[in-house]
Amino acid sequence: MIAAIKPSGANTRGLLAYLYGPGRHDEHTDPHIVAGFAMLAMPDPGRDENATLTQLARYLDEPVRLRNSEFGKKITDHVWHCPVRAAPEDRYLSDAEWGEIAQCIVAAAGIAPEGDDLACRWIAVRHADDHIHILATTVREDGRRPKLHDSGIRVGDACRQIEKDYGLRRLKKGDRTGTRAPTQAEMHKAQRLGWEQTSREWLQDRIRAAIPHARTAEELLAYLEADGIVIKARRGPSGDLLGYAAGRPGDLNKDGEQIFHPGGKIAPDLTLPKLQARLEAGQPEEHPTARRNRPTTAWHQATEALDSFRTDLADDTHAQAHITALGELLEATAQKAPTHLRTELQAASQAFARAQRSQIRAEDRAAHAIRHAARDIVHTATGPDGSALAALIAALLWAGIIANRWHAAKGHAHQADAARQALHHLQEAADQALTPTLLVLEQRQPKQETRRTLAHDVRAAVPDHADRILTDSNWPALAALLADAEARGHQPHQLLKEAAAQRELATARQPARVLITRLQHTSRNPSPNPRAEAARLRTTASVTGQQATATLPPAAPGGRPNRPRR
Repeated sequence: MIAAIKPSGANTRGLLAYLYGPGRHDEHTDPHIVAGFAMLAMPDPGRDENATLTQLARYLDEPVRLRNSEFGKKITDHVWHCPVRAAPEDRYLSDAEWGEIAQCIVAAAGIAPEGDDLACRWIAVRHADDHIHILATTVREDGRRPKLHDSGIRVGDACRQIEKDYGLRRLKKGDRTGTRAPTQAEMHKAQRLGWEQTSREWLQDRIRAAIPHARTAEELLAYLEADGIVIKARRGPSGDLLGYAAGRPGDLNKDGEQIFHPGGKIAPDLTLPKLQARLEAGQPEEHPTARRNRPTTAWHQATEALDSFRTDLADDTHAQAHITALGELLEATAQKAPTHLRTELQAASQAFARAQRSQIRAEDRAAHAIRHAARDIVHTATGPDGSALAALIAALLWAGIIANRWHAAKGHAHQADAARQALHHLQEAADQALTPTLLVLEQRQPKQETRRTLAHDVRAAVPDHADRILTDSNWPALAALLADAEARGHQPHQLLKEAAAQRELATARQPARVLITRLQHTSRNPSPNPRAEAARLRTTASVTGQQATATLPPAAPGGRPNRPRR
């Protein structure tokens, strides 16, 4: 059940005309009052042919007129409007049940607390099976104004209890971090102008897309202006940036003037202070993912940066920072990915936006590595090779799973649900990205003797999941990748242990595929060890035509056989 509070100015009679009218598309049927203040004295134009809308408006406005006559400053914002709608799959509710629900709503809001005979005047009008409209005038019988601060939160809590009491669809409890739902006026305007999104939704997507491109708030606003968005900056006497508002080109008011939306009204996490905290957090002297073998591209660097998801989610402020930065990296990847993957990645990015914010305040400096990687990707001039992109998307998928689990553990229902939606799109993108690599690897699978030896490595490195890995349809491709890695000097046993440690495999649908995506990243560099020298000698011998046999190290303790040549 959804209740949306909408302050509606001072025209009580005008709102009544809509509630008792035919509707914009003749959808209103049998409008009538199902509950209200002092029902016995209240005229109902829907049930009494002698009652008029003007009489009902005067009845509701009476406390307002009395107060305005006693005080010099008139009240001009006294109309309170709250539509309350059941879910499409909910059962039919009778007039009596809707009346009880309306009383719960006005009590929770502070319009008419239970047992308060001097509360505000209100009515609940039903003109359809699935919803009612509550109209109130916000001056009490004793002339005081009601306490409506945080009424939306209290009404939301009341709706969750109503759902439980009446056996209706249960919705998630709000946490004040969601974006404001588009108003009817915004949706009608977008439809009239042929826009797929309302202005605030459009601006939110553009601002989020711009964040990875900027290092400061000033750079962000400049980027948005260059992208055609109308920006109005608020500055102090010193020229310091104090706030901003953004406008969509062509979104004009009735006087032909540009309409602007403050950042906080576009989305709660797009206020200037929050953007500054994210963009201008202190940078470490050295990239924290630096390794002896540094990543050669921005795509590899991003995959390396996501390793921090395994270790940095223990602290809540660090966890929220990493999840926020993950959204930026996902957006950056979507912008630079090949066309055939872009649709799923963009859908994942849009879905994950809700998972990026919660009531927990982020320690933004903790996630600098991921944010730095996102900036590198959007500024790189070269696209990724297939294996690098597949590895990154797989890492994004795993990070999304961790984010989902963290939100679920913290009771962040909306954020966990958003992360689940993003994971669906990421899984599709991961499957598409890896398919060409799998086809190539399967065509190059090693000989049977080599596969048997590599199977021994699998059983030694990941014994709990060996059977699932070896019966996975992707095992031949994994064997080919392990053989290639060994030729570059890596030890398959050690690579498998490291890859398995990156992610638990119990929930993996295709564990061999999971290991492939991880190994593509960890095995791309040669490893300086005796096997590397042996592989180099074999390659040299093959090129020169000499018949040389590479010397292999002795068998490992426990009778492990020497490696056969491919």
